[in-house]
This record gives sequence, structure tokens and C-alpha cells, in this order.
Amino acid sequence: MLDRIVIVGASLAGLRAAETLRQHGHEGAIVLVGDEPHRPYDRPPLSKQVLTGKVAPEATTLAAPDDLRLEWLLGTAAAGIDRDRRRLVLDGGEEVAYDRLLIATGATPRILPDAPPGPGVHYLRTLDDAVALRADLLRSQAVAVIGAGFIGLEVASSAAHLGVPVVVLEALPVPLERSLGPRIGEAVAAWHRSKGLDLRVGVGVRGLALDRAGRPEAVLLDDGSSVVADTVVVGIGVTPATGWLSGSGIDVADGVLCDSRLRVLCGGRPVADVLAAGDVARWSHPAHGQPVRVEHWTNATESGEAAAMTLLKGDEADPYGPVPYFWSDQHGLKLQMVGRPEPSSETAFVEGSFEEDRLLVAYGSGGRLVAALGIRRPARVMAMSALIEAGAPFPPPAD
Repeated sequence: MLDRIVIVGASLAGLRAAETLRQHGHEGAIVLVGDEPHRPYDRPPLSKQVLTGKVAPEATTLAAPDDLRLEWLLGTAAAGIDRDRRRLVLDGGEEVAYDRLLIATGATPRILPDAPPGPGVHYLRTLDDAVALRADLLRSQAVAVIGAGFIGLEVASSAAHLGVPVVVLEALPVPLERSLGPRIGEAVAAWHRSKGLDLRVGVGVRGLALDRAGRPEAVLLDDGSSVVADTVVVGIGVTPATGWLSGSGIDVADGVLCDSRLRVLCGGRPVADVLAAGDVARWSHPAHGQPVRVEHWTNATESGEAAAMTLLKGDEADPYGPVPYFWSDQHGLKLQMVGRPEPSSETAFVEGSFEEDRLLVAYGSGGRLVAALGIRRPARVMAMSALIEAGAPFPPPAD
């Protein structure tokens, strides 16, 4: 095929799509457009090994061999799409012609109005964000992390590893409740406290106290108290990067809406020449019967590959329906999760406990296994993934 394929987002998803296209015989041009000056890099180390200094920033760059024959347009953001003329419009007004287009623009951090980004106030998403945050951590006397999601807890763990006093402030009464459910969220909070982390829940932030240089001195709380901090990290979630699609006719609702093969929807109907992948895609998952959006590394890889196969094969490509998988490194341990718990899911401890730093937790809904969480049980977690895909009953066997 000699079609010109333009990938918006020089990301993991975009690079995996380009690799798959070449591996399966696409000979036409492939153009990668990215708003950062960097070639695609690995994001998981940013909140962990890059902050602690175990991995140099440049070591996160993903390999892009010359035989991929990619054209790079870096340091320039997409501003719109003219679908009738098949043109991608850049923020400088330039246009890039395409035959087919893949949207892989990812997501951007949600900004807390009471703690906007500035000197000493960090939102961690990009490589440059991680470099700037590490520089502040190395000279910091006290860190406050606002938000006890996975990113916030990873950053807090990294700061503690560097010997910097850190306080985590979470507005909700149970951290990670949406991801892990109330019972396991409470258990994770207790586990972090047992490791010495100062984790405070049900805490609202009303602003920052700044010094004369505009850097933080403290985080001001709703109850009138304050937490001393010269470095503040905000991790309250992300928003899919879809604002640039306004006026394109593409359906957007918490991401770019797609069919089961990652073709974008326009007026509720899929179009053949525009697809989406990675954090920005909200697609019709064949096993869930509703649109889902997944923000994790594995989904970026797999959805990039799946989108490429749809570009090559159209309706003959397999629907994209993986069992979601992610991991999080905290306190030197790897938490792994497969599946998607529901708010009403039951939980069962299959093996171990948080106190042992070794466990396997199963989630069930409607008598079926729907998810599993593990610490130091990688083989068992992967076995659970296969059981979830097979529709196994809940609770699962202990061994």
C-alpha cells in the first residue's frame, strides 16, 4: 500500500502502530506528528526510576529503527482536521495531507485551580516534567502530593526513597476507590501508612502559600490548617487531549469515540480513514458492551498495534477486546492488575496479605471473575487474566 498515513501523537501508541504497519507490508509514507520536541519515550519510568535517578531521562527514548522510514514533525501541535480535504492542520497554520489518519494524542493532566502549575508546583506527564520535578526533589525540604491516585502514590514513594519528607493529601475518603474498590482502597491506604507514608484522606485544598519568589511554602487546607511544603505535586487525574478536534465532526465524550476496531465515530457512525489509539481512544469493547477508555502502558501498545491492523485490513481485522492490564511500582514493589472491577464488585483474598507484601485479590461480579490484583504474584496475575477472558466463575480456586 502506498497510502500516506499520518499519526498524530509521537507516542508509544503511535510508534507501535507505525512498527506494525511496516511489519505487515505498508510501503507508503508514515508521518509522526508530536507536540513535544522528543521522539517517543517510555512514560512509566517518569514517576519512578527517572525521579529517583535510577534511569537517565535520555534512556527512556523508545527505539525507532531507520528501516521504519518515518517522517517526523516534532515540536508542533495539531490544531484541527479538515476531513473533507483530508488535511491535518497544525498550530502554526500549516497543513499535512493524509490518506488515513491515526489519532494518538493521549491525555493531559487535570489542573487544580487552587494549585496552578508554576515554580515548585508540578504536574507530571511529560519527560520535561519529570526532569524539572527531580531537580526540585533533590533540593526540597518537604513535599506535598495532592491526589492519592497511582501517579501521586508513585511520586510519593519516589520522594520517600530520596529521603525527602512527603505528605499525601487526598480529597476522597478512600484513595483509589474508583480503580480498586472501597475495601481494597482502604487496605492500600493502610499498607502505605505501614510503610511510613503520611497519607491523609478527606482533605480539601484551598490554595497555596507562596514566598516572595512565587514558590510554595505551604499547602492551605479547607479546615484552616496547612501543610509545610516547598515542592508541590498535583496528581488528580488526566483529561483526554481532544480539544483540538472541535469542529471536525468526530464524536468526543471522555475521549474519541470509536467502534470495536478503533475507527472513530462521526455522528455515531464509524469512518474508515480516521482511527484512534492509546489514552485518547474510548472504544466499544466487545466484552463489556459499552465504550471504555484505558490509560495504561499495555493498552497504548496493544491499541496502537490493533489500530494499525484495522488500517491494513478494515473489517477483516479482529475487534479490539483485550483484558486490561497495568502495574504500579510503589515502595519497591510492583502492584499488578488485570481486568476492570465494577463499583459493586465483590472481593476475595486468594493468597497472602498486604502485611506480607505478597498477595492475590480477586474481584467478582454476577458470579464471574472480572479482575485481579497482585503483589509479588506475577504468574498468578497472568493466570487470572486468562480466567477472566474465559468467563471463569467467582471466587476462583486458591491454587
